[in-house]
Amino acid sequence: MSHSLRLRRAFARSHIDLRFEDGVYTVRNDSAQATILLPASLPLEEKAVKQLLAFASVKTPGGDAAVCAACATPDFHPGSIAPVGAVVATPDDVVIPAAIGTDINCGMRLVTTGLSLAQAAPRQSSLIARLKAVLLENARNVPTPTQAFKALFDEGPLAFLDRLAPEGLWAGVDRERLATEVDRCVGLDALGGHSRHAPHAFVDGRERFRDPCLGTPGGGNHFVELQVVDRILDRHAAYEHGLRAGDVVVMIHSGSRDMGFHVGARWMDRAREAWPAGVRHPESKLYALEGPLAGEYLEAMGVAARYAWANRVVLAEMVRREVGDLFGADDSRLVVDVPHNVVLTEHGLNIHRKGSTPAHEGQLVLIPGSMGDGSYLARGLGHPEWLRSCSHGAGRRMRRQETRRLQVADRSDADWQCVTLREERRIEEAPKAYKPIGPVIEAQTSAGLIEGVARLRPWVTFKA
Repeated sequence: MSHSLRLRRAFARSHIDLRFEDGVYTVRNDSAQATILLPASLPLEEKAVKQLLAFASVKTPGGDAAVCAACATPDFHPGSIAPVGAVVATPDDVVIPAAIGTDINCGMRLVTTGLSLAQAAPRQSSLIARLKAVLLENARNVPTPTQAFKALFDEGPLAFLDRLAPEGLWAGVDRERLATEVDRCVGLDALGGHSRHAPHAFVDGRERFRDPCLGTPGGGNHFVELQVVDRILDRHAAYEHGLRAGDVVVMIHSGSRDMGFHVGARWMDRAREAWPAGVRHPESKLYALEGPLAGEYLEAMGVAARYAWANRVVLAEMVRREVGDLFGADDSRLVVDVPHNVVLTEHGLNIHRKGSTPAHEGQLVLIPGSMGDGSYLARGLGHPEWLRSCSHGAGRRMRRQETRRLQVADRSDADWQCVTLREERRIEEAPKAYKPIGPVIEAQTSAGLIEGVARLRPWVTFKA
């Protein structure tokens, strides 16, 4: 029996019609339809399909269809409510807060160091010790004026940079460089915001606020990773962005931390509370907001998303400072900063990306593997059928609970290492817990979503 026939029979028991052709699954039930880009070699999980169809069948409070189109990228797997790897379009006056959840603007930042592996490797132990202290052991010093936070939420990133005081980490940062790098942050200029949506401590009028989350990667699959440019796939594009084979770069994966939880949880509650009395609540717990409430959510989401940008900036600047102090120079540059878990208004629609990345034509994207597998810098091709999106990683193939049966292998001969204060992270985030990155990249390249620029291999991964 063929692979697709077995799956069709299995899904039919759940009243889901499934078709597979040229690496694309089309799934539908009585309420909705969606497409999934996934090679036959990777598993299609029924729970994730059900979540995607529930996502695609969301109604507005008035009973109209809220979703115009729904699809998923090859890192597709189940989430808590909405599946990871999902991309859903709604009209520009409709949003679904639970589709984004609380890790608002979880995203990636790629920064060069100006060093080759040959230069950095002799001082590897010193570099690890320095970065472990600031990234994992709370040795950071990031006093931030509340006026800067208020400016970030009300006006945007450039206003935030203008109002920073020259103390702690901020005393040594190159603010001109940071200002020019704002243009390399995908979607950042499209985010709104207002300080009324922020927790009181950020804007209460005191001179400064030492936010305990600012400059922290967070748990789970978040990381700060030193990588080596392993292979150049597009020589001209790599040269344009300052990448050469053998260079050491820094990839940061982090989000909005407690700020995202504050905004996301409040607005998921608010969407539920706004549901009309007497109207049956959706079993999926995906509530749509429309009209002025939708606009207010986007403003609140923008506050958390701007904070996530600032968090990645602080993480990158701490790494830059330690590299500069140790090696006597800071020749780094930002390659790109890309968002996940965010709603962006594009082509007259609100595009909800849950664990997926904007991939408009010519736009850089970052697709990490696992801490034992490669990551990719690629360029988007703006494929309209996939809502101008691509995957945000390889995607998990094993739940964290399932990883408890794994054992950490003796890795004394490996060319990469994981630095963490929590030993369970080595197991939960083991390479075996993730899909192989190769088929994920190949599927998207073949389908015309992206084209590769460079492959990056892990060297040292820091996980909280």
